[in-house]
Amino acid sequence: MQEDESDLSGATPRRRPKPDVLEVGGRRLKPATLMMGHGFDPALSEGSLKPPIFLTSTFVFENAAAGKRHFEGVTGKRPGGAEGLVYSRFNGPNQEILEDRLSIWEDAEEALTFSSGMSAIATLLLTFVQPGDVIVHSGPLYAATETLIARILGRFGVAWLDFPAGAERHEIESVLERAKAMGRVPLIYLESPANPTNALVDVEAVAAARDALFGDHKPPIAIDNTFLGPLWSKPLDHGADLSIYSLTKYAGGHSDLVAGGVVGAKALIDPIRMMRNTIGTITDPNTAWMLLRSLETLELRMSRAGENAARVCDFLRQHPKVESVGYLGFLADGRQADIYRRHCTGAGSTFSLYLKGGEREAFAFLDALKIAHLAVSLGGTETLASAPAAMTHLSVPDERKQALGITDNLVRISIGVEDPDDLAADFDQALAGV
Repeated sequence: MQEDESDLSGATPRRRPKPDVLEVGGRRLKPATLMMGHGFDPALSEGSLKPPIFLTSTFVFENAAAGKRHFEGVTGKRPGGAEGLVYSRFNGPNQEILEDRLSIWEDAEEALTFSSGMSAIATLLLTFVQPGDVIVHSGPLYAATETLIARILGRFGVAWLDFPAGAERHEIESVLERAKAMGRVPLIYLESPANPTNALVDVEAVAAARDALFGDHKPPIAIDNTFLGPLWSKPLDHGADLSIYSLTKYAGGHSDLVAGGVVGAKALIDPIRMMRNTIGTITDPNTAWMLLRSLETLELRMSRAGENAARVCDFLRQHPKVESVGYLGFLADGRQADIYRRHCTGAGSTFSLYLKGGEREAFAFLDALKIAHLAVSLGGTETLASAPAAMTHLSVPDERKQALGITDNLVRISIGVEDPDDLAADFDQALAGV
């Protein structure tokens, strides 16, 4: 979105008189390089190397005609959002620069950022779902997502059907056929790897099943890509239409902010933007600025954490008090290994650890940790560990938890960027007390 140079304001770093450099010498620049300056012209902000934080609630229009044009975009009279800055519930310089850069990682047409991962998911669902619809999703999902679909939307006559994360195409088609018979299917919602079991969804199989059954009126496929994206998984390349993030996790990476994001095709992003404009779920300027900082080191942090996880998991799977380790790097054969080879470029740094025993043993292990922190969340520079059945997924009914493999002996671990030998020593001493 480019304005004439005469419309530029020195207070607006998003509007720039010349296009960004996307390639050099015929070589397309990688995301890690573009994170250092894409979407921002220092000349428009007093030569500042980094974008300033724009703490303002409203923006001054160049003239009345410009104000009308901007509001035509905000209210949907013209697609694509406002041509300029209007009001901080709709847009802002920090948010727009962040969205420019976020879209680059998955080579998406557009991106939107939100006040949290759940506000991103809620805004997405409110955009596409109507009373009486039937949502089809993979299982398990993050507990708050399941609650939003089953309990909150359920109050408005919305039903749901699910299929296991590792389901094959014929199983997915069977669920989709049942859903079609029940009502309109507005959305297929996936989470891969699943939280907290680390089970993978075959996005290509979901897309093929959807295409075979729905003809020209295909429900969009949205996927929570928080665990592996955007470095190790790019689901838009495999048939998904929208990729969703808790930017709190790897994108933020320092456990000091809460935010969410959605990237995908402009035709789908535009209506989500309209819903965000209405209900006000946009991220704030300070959080957007912090995310711009974090995206500069995203590849470095995720790569180091991934290397650490591989070494730590090698140690853990040989320990006599460990029942199994749900680490994607250990997949050697079978359906999950096939999905991993086709969809992923790395195993990530978050995994499920199943101890021999139950809740008592899991709690004893967690309470004995010295370096790793007993806390929920993931993707930070520090190592975190938690008990999903008793914490993040406590609200999920017991019978559903058992069916999905969310057992009392399951510990979810997110490896950080500490020294891997120190982490192995910490897990070793904690297991000694179990």
